[in-house]
Amino acid sequence: QVRLVESGGGLVQAGGSLGLSCAASGSISRISVMGWYRQAPGKQRELVATAGTGSSTNVADSVKGRFTISRDNAKTMVYLQMNSLKPEDTAIYYCYCRSISGLGYWGQGTQVTVSS
Repeated sequence: QVRLVESGGGLVQAGGSLGLSCAASGSISRISVMGWYRQAPGKQRELVATAGTGSSTNVADSVKGRFTISRDNAKTMVYLQMNSLKPEDTAIYYCYCRSISGLGYWGQGTQVTVSS
């Protein structure tokens, strides 16, 4: 089992920046991929960005060039730096990880609201 706890988020004006953090605990040695998804009201949950155990990352086109994902050396934390935020970035942001056996785990979510 893996537990994910997010922090950060909040309210920001368009063009501003926010940072999200996510800490993993439990069976952390079995984590391969960590990342972020988001879900806006009335929409499906969508990928924002993921990072593997090496330097590989996968970033959604909608946030490429504005958002940066990173992991710490111990691979127990994942961060999302969000710059040049737009109102359409408003959503609940969920931390995600996948174990080496393919099991997925989710955090409780944190609200990001971008005002115009």
